Amino acid sequence: VKTHLQAQTMSAMAVGHQHNHESISSAFRSIYQQHGVVGLWRGVTGAVPRVAVGSAVQLATFASAKDWVCEHQWFRKGSWAAVLAGGMVSGVAVAVTMTPFDVISTRLYNQPVDADGTGKLYRGFLDCILQISSKEGLLGLYKGIGAVYLRLGPHTVLSLFFWDKLRNM
Repeated sequence: VKTHLQAQTMSAMAVGHQHNHESISSAFRSIYQQHGVVGLWRGVTGAVPRVAVGSAVQLATFASAKDWVCEHQWFRKGSWAAVLAGGMVSGVAVAVTMTPFDVISTRLYNQPVDADGTGKLYRGFLDCILQISSKEGLLGLYKGIGAVYLRLGPHTVLSLFFWDKLRNM
């Protein structure tokens, strides 16, 4: 529903498929009426790996980066600066690993579908990766990485900073 509504614009400016929902409730209703509960979950095959990979990378890179800056004596162990440095490195790693999954999820969510709910552009997660890679190159999977970092970077830094401080309490 979020992706349908965010992609929606005036026909003169429209890029990509337009779903033309009037509101959140009408979007839910329309998707449910046309495709049932399954229609509300379309694209989840891209979202689940995104979250799994993102969380794993976030925690692993944070701990490693924080330890690395302390070992090289850039910052004192346990200092807020070491925690922020670890969070910043982790934010970059998260953006790099999650962006392809964001692109895939967005494409799967927003593609037009036929009457039975089958995507008209992509048959699924792997087909989407293959089509993007072959038509747009591997960098096609990284469209919007700057915007992804601007959203995930600060979120990662703050989340990990507070998590580390709470954990040490």
